[in-house]
Amino acid sequence: MRICIINTGGTISCVGTPLAPLPAARFANAARDLLMPALAAADPRLRIDFHPGLPFGPDGHDTLDSTNLQPRDWCVMARAVLARYDDYDAFVILQGTDTMDFSGAALSFLLSQFDRLGMGRAVLSKPVILTGSQLPLFRDTAQGLVLNAGSDAFANVAGAISAARLRLPEVALFFDGKLLRGNRALKVSSTRFAAFDSPHLPPLAEVGIGCRVGDAAPLPGPAMPKVALDHPDARRAVQDQLTAIDDAIDGLSVVQLPAFPARFAGSPLAAMIRDAVDRGARAIVLEAYGEGNFPAGDVDDPQRGEICAALMQARDAGVLVVDGSRVIGGAVGAFHYAAGAWLAETGAVEAGQMTPVAAYAKALILCAAADHNGWDDDDLRALIRRGLAGETPARDRMGADIDAVLRPGQLLQAADGAARLVNDTDAGLRLLDAAGDAVWTPAPGHVGQLRLDCRGLRLIAQDGAVLWRDSGTEGPGAVLILRHDDGAPILDLHHADGRVRRVAGFSGQGDA
Repeated sequence: MRICIINTGGTISCVGTPLAPLPAARFANAARDLLMPALAAADPRLRIDFHPGLPFGPDGHDTLDSTNLQPRDWCVMARAVLARYDDYDAFVILQGTDTMDFSGAALSFLLSQFDRLGMGRAVLSKPVILTGSQLPLFRDTAQGLVLNAGSDAFANVAGAISAARLRLPEVALFFDGKLLRGNRALKVSSTRFAAFDSPHLPPLAEVGIGCRVGDAAPLPGPAMPKVALDHPDARRAVQDQLTAIDDAIDGLSVVQLPAFPARFAGSPLAAMIRDAVDRGARAIVLEAYGEGNFPAGDVDDPQRGEICAALMQARDAGVLVVDGSRVIGGAVGAFHYAAGAWLAETGAVEAGQMTPVAAYAKALILCAAADHNGWDDDDLRALIRRGLAGETPARDRMGADIDAVLRPGQLLQAADGAARLVNDTDAGLRLLDAAGDAVWTPAPGHVGQLRLDCRGLRLIAQDGAVLWRDSGTEGPGAVLILRHDDGAPILDLHHADGRVRRVAGFSGQGDA
């Protein structure tokens, strides 16, 4: 297996007092001399190369303290992976911990391309693992660089390499024995070696005495060879998108605003929102309380609140508003409290299970890619809600490589909530329009599980009997997507080769 280690800087490659990054070439030479014998002894079959450094910023620094990392630097890292994609089977990126969770989220969106329905048209097929350390890997002595015996750095590098051998096709983050999905990770400690956690998703893998697959299902990767980044056309599509993002990202402003207790009259929160709009913000990511509750500025009538008015101003100015939560567990979906329900009137898009870090990176990158991909504002709002790279569950779809079963008591919901496919525990499977009226019931009076696998799309009773089957849906890689057309629910089956089959529903023109 061929693994490329790319050093971008951070504590792991720092020395001195105060700590400052080593030049990339000196770090790479020390790593070859001091690390490679141990790594080669652990597995002689591995081929590990240390990349000499990346050009960060206009001055071309080859390493960077992650505190100073900017969105354009994500593009530098993504481009380095794409340029060497044919030469390696996995990539390990060394970075500082301060913004490693931002990079883990950003790279998951930069290294794939999606259409307006969130279907992967060019998909990462190899592991890209970020790691670093809480203490430097080396110490600088009179005799030169030596290994820092008390550091967590070597264990993290060796663990990331071990996890890379699982060949999971996604961007991940390795720290303190755990491989976490990159866009689900959060930095949770500045003093413990367990610096990162994943509040909504268990580890993808754990390294201890050996390396074992974790409890979280990894992303499925490409559905067919032509959409894998191994294919030159797919890689070229992602590179072209990356160029467009790189050209646009510095000119975009995405603002992250936390909720905090403050006065309503002359509200500082309202002033911050208005200022962001006046300065040309393309998106605002709210870090709300709890399930997405945000102060409106008026206790009795949210619509009269100053903060509500500021968000209405943002909506009218075409600013994308994403409502996330400062709470590290739970999700933002349906608003159960009046203190949050008013946000729906402002057009704010709920973030689901996305961390604030992932919501920020996703909003910024999708906005930067919008013109290149032909996405309008409605597409952007829907894509924020959709799970693209495992950052939040996909609520509008099911498939053999996502969730193959819709059980009684579960539902699919269109990205904007205007249609639902409900598997009711009493009434069975029903397709509902925005008003809640059933427009399609495949097996009236029967309750079962809706399954999508290589044998097709079927509704199966508790005793195994097939209550309903949709013909022509056999084959791997298919995804069932719920959407609507002018308020009318549509249930389509999307195949990996681009074929689309209508399962149920009607278009706005009344076509079956």
